[in-house]
Formats: sequence, structure tokens, C-alpha cells
Amino acid sequence: MTTAAFIGLGVMGYPMAGHLAKAGLNVRVWNRTSAKAEQWASEYGGTSCTSIAEAVKGADIVLTCVGADIDLKAVYEGDEGILANASEGAVLVDHTTASAGIAEYLAEAASKNNMGFVDAPVSVGQQGAENGKLTIMCGGSEQDYAKAEPVMEHYARALNRMGPAGSGQKTKMVNQIAIAGLVQGLSEALHFAEQAELDVAKVVDVISKGAAQSWQMENRSATMIAGEFEHGFAVDWMRKDLGICLEEARKVNASLPVTALVDQFYADVQSMGGKRWDTSSLIQRLRKFR
Repeated sequence: MTTAAFIGLGVMGYPMAGHLAKAGLNVRVWNRTSAKAEQWASEYGGTSCTSIAEAVKGADIVLTCVGADIDLKAVYEGDEGILANASEGAVLVDHTTASAGIAEYLAEAASKNNMGFVDAPVSVGQQGAENGKLTIMCGGSEQDYAKAEPVMEHYARALNRMGPAGSGQKTKMVNQIAIAGLVQGLSEALHFAEQAELDVAKVVDVISKGAAQSWQMENRSATMIAGEFEHGFAVDWMRKDLGICLEEARKVNASLPVTALVDQFYADVQSMGGKRWDTSSLIQRLRKFR
């Protein structure tokens, strides 16, 4: 039986670890808030650990899903961290949306400890995690990916190795860049329909069958029209991700003028009290500043 350690039980990690337990893996979990780990173990029947070291010792695969680069260093480094306590031959998989630089750094550190590493950020959000239908873009060696793939398949809809370490994070950046422009475009379209006194829901029903169709239109237009944003992927998280994209763009000499502009629009939404609103809340900015 495969033993998996899962570090970080947020809105994504909690259900992802659950899918592994349901699939019959021996799952150990650790979370910064121990009560969450105990709740998970009670719900799924795995093992709640009081330290990272306890969770990862002897595990075949160690999976992390935390907040950002700084959080990754906190769980990977130090005497109680993953690198010091995971077994030789284990593969370390990081599902955090973070920088390509931290992925490359952790891959090198893992290699020095005779461990594998795969950066594997995910897309489709909390709903995808709960349904086991995530899109996962991976960076790492073919050998490390081959070890990790059967485990990740338990909560994946689409799963691909994109290249060496850091490639998964760079692919996630492409994803976020595309989303930023789409959400702003949809917000402007719906706002125009409102101002033109059209039946906005009827407009969406028609145009969603043509070239304007998108995941955002299908899954967020109704709540955008209703002004409901207490769900989904938070603006704070999106700004973190776009900051990573813009920093990497400077390194690779890529021009992202629209992404930079939308990032500032999200700053406006934050100032409106929308830090935890869904990313589709860009339309509220247009409604306020019209």
C-alpha cells in the first residue's frame, strides 16, 4: 500500500487528501492548525500528525498545498521540515501556486537528498478539488513524474508533464494570465448590457452558444449579474498569482500590459472591501466607477 503524506489542508488540500484516502492509500496529514488535521482524520479515516517530521517519515510520496513561496520554505526546510525527514527515494509533489524559482530551488534541494520533486500547481479551484476534477500542470523529470502521476490521478481531470522543474508553475502563470483578461472582458460585456438596458441573462444565453463562450461565462455570469461573490477564487489569491506572473514576465522579457492593468483593477476591488470576493467581482468596479 502506498503511504502518502499531505501537508496543508486548506480549501484545496483538504478534499485532495480525502480523495487519496478514499482511493485506499495510507494517508497521513499535517496542518498548521492541528484541529483541521484531526477533523480530516475523523472524516476520512487517515492519520493526523502533530509534526511534519512525523507525517513524512517513511512516506512514498509527500504532497504539499500551502500559500506561497515563504510557506513552502517553512514546511520544507529546518530540522522538522520535509527535506530533513522524508525518506531517500521519496517523491515530493508541490501543488502550491508559487514561483518557478522556488520550484527549481526545491527540486535541486530534493535531488541532493536523493529525493524526487515535481511542481504541480492546479486549476479549477475548490469545486474541482472537491469533485476530483483538477487540471494539474507539472514540472520535473520524467522519472519523478512517473512516480507521482498514479497518485495525482485520484483527483485529476487533466494531468500533464510540461517540462523540467519550474515548468508546471510557468504553465499555471499562462493559465492565470488568460483568466485575467477573460474575466475583465466578460465584466465589461455584462456591464455594457446592463447599461444598455438589455435582459442580461437572455444576452448571455444567446452569446454563450457562439464565439464568446468561455468557462467564466458558463460558470460565473449568473452570479456576476446577481452581484454575488462570496464564493470561488478570492481576489487576494488572484493578486498573489498575478504578482508572480508579472515578476516572471520581467525575467523572460514578456510583455503583459493587459495583465498588469487587470492586476490594478483587482487592487481597486480590494479597496472596495472585496479581498475575499471571487475573481469575477471585477464587474463591481465598473458598477462603482461608471
